[in-house]
This record gives sequence, structure tokens and C-alpha cells, in this order.
Amino acid sequence: MKKYLFILLATLVLTGCPTRTPEPQQPPATVEPAQPESIPTPPPTPAPQPVPVPPKIHTLDWQASVAPLIQQMLGVQGVAPGSVLLINTVKNNTNGSVQTGKATAALYSALASNNKFTLISQDKLISAKQTLGLSVDDSLESRSKAIGLARYVNAQYVLYTDASGDAKLPELELQLMLVQSGEIVWSGKGLAQE
Repeated sequence: MKKYLFILLATLVLTGCPTRTPEPQQPPATVEPAQPESIPTPPPTPAPQPVPVPPKIHTLDWQASVAPLIQQMLGVQGVAPGSVLLINTVKNNTNGSVQTGKATAALYSALASNNKFTLISQDKLISAKQTLGLSVDDSLESRSKAIGLARYVNAQYVLYTDASGDAKLPELELQLMLVQSGEIVWSGKGLAQE
């Protein structure tokens, strides 16, 4: 009998105790899906701005601008053929930027094939400026400085040119000066041409 009692007890232990009151079952926990983290939206891209148009480079026809004035100057009486002429760099007195280098080159070009004046070459002018301690880029903006340089290179005349007024359409004034006395022997004015 002990044997049966032992088997019964072992069965009860192995199957669970019926005298025990079952614990109330809790409902299963509800799992809610995780909300995805909000992805930051990039700031709105600004509307594309139009590329600014660069200012147009205003070019003048210097050759056409100086040619009629040079023709007037070549008609001056009292100038001996072959007289030596120094062409001064065009002085800018306008309200903006003017291509004075191109204007000066146009003067050289307009006077290149005349028989009234012998021109001082640009190379000789640069050498004389360096010898006198002037900058090669010195435009000799004063008449006295231009006359002093003309005396140094043995020129009889200086062509002094001034651009004034509006830089888009400047007025040119040319003066032919006698180096010895500084006297203005001819003067002419005209508007630059586009």
C-alpha cells in the first residue's frame, strides 16, 4: 500500500496539484506597432535666381572718332613737313572708364602715313620716360609734363588729347602745341563714335 500511495503522490506532483486554485489568467499584453520616427523634411529649396547679365563692354570706334579731327589738324598752315610730333596718351576726364590705350593707338594709326609729321615711336617714348624717372604707364596728364618729355626727345610738336563728359560717348579735344613756346597752334573737338 505504501507503494500505491507513493505512486499516487508522484502522479499528483507530476500532473499538478488539483487542490490548487488556478491563478486567473491575464489577458495577453497588446503590442502596438512603433510609430516610425518622423523624417525631417528638408527646407524648401529657393526658387532659382536668374544669373545676372554682366554689363556690356561699351566699345567706341576710336579710329572713326579721331580720323576727321586728324584731317583737320593736318590742314594747319605753318607746320614744316617732317616736323617731329610726340603723341601724348589720351587723358581721361570722363565720368567713367575709357579705353585710353585704344584711343592713343588710333591716333598713332591715323597719323602713321602722313607726310606732315614724323612721329616719335612708342619705344622711344617708353625709353625716354624711363630715363626721366617716369612710369612707363604715366599718361603725362599735365601739358607741362608732356612738353618736357617732348623737349627731351627733340620733338617740335605735342598732340595733347583729352576725353571728357560721358564715358559712354565722350567728347574728344585735340590740341597741337608748339613745344618751344607751349603755344596751341591748332585745336579741334568732336564726339567719339560708337
